[in-house]
Amino acid sequence: MAGLNRTLAGNWAVVTGGHVRVGRAIAVALAHAQMNLIITYRTGEAGAEAATADFKGLGVQALALHVDLADAKSMVDLADQILVRAGASLRVLVNSASVYFETPLAGISSETWDNLLATNLRAPFLLSQRLGLAMKASGGHIINIGDSAGIRPYRGYLPYLVSKAGLIYMTKALALELAPEVQVNCVCPGAVLLPEHTSAAEANALREAIPLQRLGTPQEIARAVLYFIESEFTTGSILMVDGGRLIA
Repeated sequence: MAGLNRTLAGNWAVVTGGHVRVGRAIAVALAHAQMNLIITYRTGEAGAEAATADFKGLGVQALALHVDLADAKSMVDLADQILVRAGASLRVLVNSASVYFETPLAGISSETWDNLLATNLRAPFLLSQRLGLAMKASGGHIINIGDSAGIRPYRGYLPYLVSKAGLIYMTKALALELAPEVQVNCVCPGAVLLPEHTSAAEANALREAIPLQRLGTPQEIARAVLYFIESEFTTGSILMVDGGRLIA
């Protein structure tokens, strides 16, 4: 953590979904680096408030904002709240929150499609657009949390996979739009935290398919995010953190 650019200490970072799972690990890493934090949540208010208390215990300012990522107006309002609180001290946006659930092809409705694409792709765009343009005044970083499955698909999750593929491409396009002041990059995790319904047999089969023969950890994703924040000559890049699964 000590290697993070010291000029960022005391400035603000936003982590969507920063109270749970990988988002929580990213937020903890940024708090250890002495960045003030704004996290978002849709459900789990008590958990979000507990997370902000933990971050404050590390010596930084922190607050949790409620938002429905699937609602476009809510995203505009969220950006306004962030800019009022962080202002010119905003330096980092991590688009981590997303929804993930099985969608067998025959059962995909327009509502399901719209919900997944709005939450996983439109919401990161709307937030990146507003906050990215604001950060151009002082410089900053946007890191999108993609998925290796956005490059190598599997069955049963088509809208989710399309949303993550779009996020990967959006990273590259935004990097051009916001250069040179704002760097935009994407971390693509592989198997890190498996769904709760995953059986032991399924988990073992997945481990065996990964060249490094294990699952990843949220902390490893957080370290990849820190790399992009520390780098001063990286934009439009996609970093696979998948144990080599993409090449297997």
